Amino acid sequence: MKKKTLILGIETSCDETAAAVIEENIGTIPNILSNVVSSQIDVHKEFGGVVPELAARSHIEKIDLIVSKAIKESGKDLSDIDGVAVTAGPGLIVCLSVGLNFAKSLAFGLNKPFIAVNHLEGHALSPKLVTDLNFPYLLLLISGGHTQFLSVKKFGKYKRLGTTIDDALGEAFDKTAKMIGIEFPGGPFLEKLAEKGDPNRFKLPRPILKKGGCNMSFAGLKTAILKISKFIKKDDDKKDLAASFQKTIQEILYVKTKYAFKEFRSLSKTKVNNFVIAGGVAANRNIRKTLIDASVEEGFNPIFPPLEFCGDNAAMIAIAGLEKFKLKKFDKLDHPAKPRWPLDDKAAFLKGAGVKL
Repeated sequence: MKKKTLILGIETSCDETAAAVIEENIGTIPNILSNVVSSQIDVHKEFGGVVPELAARSHIEKIDLIVSKAIKESGKDLSDIDGVAVTAGPGLIVCLSVGLNFAKSLAFGLNKPFIAVNHLEGHALSPKLVTDLNFPYLLLLISGGHTQFLSVKKFGKYKRLGTTIDDALGEAFDKTAKMIGIEFPGGPFLEKLAEKGDPNRFKLPRPILKKGGCNMSFAGLKTAILKISKFIKKDDDKKDLAASFQKTIQEILYVKTKYAFKEFRSLSKTKVNNFVIAGGVAANRNIRKTLIDASVEEGFNPIFPPLEFCGDNAAMIAIAGLEKFKLKKFDKLDHPAKPRWPLDDKAAFLKGAGVKL
């Protein structure tokens, strides 16, 4: 009987130290033998955001322990591993370097293939951890560092349809939460606070809502929140502002998703229109509901990873590594860390003032 491929995945792109072991299965859904994630929330809470140097130091302190725990929980021996996959970018370079160097040393010592994984590709493939997912599909990637629509033709083949021209959606959530007075990480707590407020209390801007196709902008919304937050003192006001922000984000995503559906259909003539929503912000329940509603209205099948695979994790890095392993797409041990590593490297850079849409 042929041995099932075992992949060790390692993730250190930002403020989670993670390791996972997955096993290739007869079907397309792998066996997740372990998935260990160590958060650094307590390390960065007092600073109101991630401090790169502290994050890297924490990765150095924990990575050996986390990888050892993932191997132990998998019920396998380190020598059973067939390939070592690790996030090589995008992310904070000091954090990426910790995982990269550890994975390279491990692969060299075991004499096993080294596989550099794009963190965004891990998110894009995360639903494949638990469900059959056929290509092509439309992807909405919404996280702390990225917000974009992509057409996924096949593994490794991406075409960007739209992107944020300034802040990522997760960043907008965290910064809004900070302005309202919610401790880091603010996004999840802002969602809970919003449930208690009046979403119609404050009328907030929805930048480039009716232009730019499915490109998005959140900086103007964030600036409006800053101006209003200076005059807010009562808890009820904070709840109403949080609710108004949440509602505005949902309205923006609803409209922009409809644009993305139209563009995807013009590119992909498929009978089944799958719509994958991945990344940390995909855990937001109200955003999920809005995107499900939009999908049903337009005949798309919305697919979300389970909550445990929405945020940064190593299982998604392992599944991307497994796909590369099957294609024998191995990397050299001098592969660099890539702080910026777009899935569609041919897409124009749309950031900053003066961007033409």
